[in-house]
Amino acid sequence: MSTLDNRRFTQIGIDRLVRLQWLERTAYMVLAGNEPPVIKKILQEELRESFRSGNTKVRGSLSKTITILMKVWVEPPRDLRELQVDGLKLLASTSRDKHVAIHWGMVMAAYPFWGAVAACVGRLLKLQGTVAAAQVQRRIREQYGERETVSRRVRYVLRSFLDWGVLKETSKAGTYTTTGLPTFIDQPELIAWLLEAFLRAQGQGAMDYEALYGSPSFFPFHLQRLPADRLAAESGRLYSLRHGLNHELIILRELREAGGSRARL
Repeated sequence: MSTLDNRRFTQIGIDRLVRLQWLERTAYMVLAGNEPPVIKKILQEELRESFRSGNTKVRGSLSKTITILMKVWVEPPRDLRELQVDGLKLLASTSRDKHVAIHWGMVMAAYPFWGAVAACVGRLLKLQGTVAAAQVQRRIREQYGERETVSRRVRYVLRSFLDWGVLKETSKAGTYTTTGLPTFIDQPELIAWLLEAFLRAQGQGAMDYEALYGSPSFFPFHLQRLPADRLAAESGRLYSLRHGLNHELIILRELREAGGSRARL
């Protein structure tokens, strides 16, 4: 198994609105056995109507959107291929109301920028109950640089959160809040898969159990607590390690075997 693709963690990548229904459609075409060129052609035909505009860059917008969809569910980075395969199996076997969590995990793994924005939103919601786009943009620019492109792409992610139904607009322009109680996730294999997706979005491949479960990147969801050894048993790609008296680490197994894991304690 390959090690983590470090290029993903410095790239923004998300440069268009990502609608949940588009991801669902893409994933189901993969499950139906369609080859990548066929999926790409179908997406071009089906999504074209969504990009009707007098803007001369419309074709570019459609192409960039399809690139995102393909990278998430059709041709993901090499180190995410096993995650993708298991994610597709989960989509096929899990109730439709939980699909948002599966797409969330796969987008976050393929595009860590998504997770960075989600973490910022989650922290602000916990602190103050609402979140302003300007606050998120300011904090993400501190991570990714003072570029106008960063602010624009934060807007795309926030618009996607609205489309996915995990945020809603308040009466104040540019300010959002949650849409209700978080979705409860109690399926052990899905929980282990989501935590693996999070680790693969972070770049270090290991994290303290409490920090992992408490990540604000999961703000739309409530994950049932499972013992660390149970998580490892549910996923052949995770490993648990006791650290000190009261701490446990969850580690990507290939990094442990390579002797290269580092934990954020």
